[in-house]
Amino acid sequence: MPEPAPREPRRDDTAADAASLELMGRLPEQPSPQWSGLFLEPPPLPEPEE
Repeated sequence: MPEPAPREPRRDDTAADAASLELMGRLPEQPSPQWSGLFLEPPPLPEPEE
């Protein structure tokens, strides 16, 4: 079996996601999304007819 080729060590800027880059200080802090529309109140029920 052949010897595996040596690899260069990974650099810090090869993070796979923006959160990791933000933690490393390589990306400015991202604003949090506003989730106000996610949990909408149900519409009011109509008054019962007598």
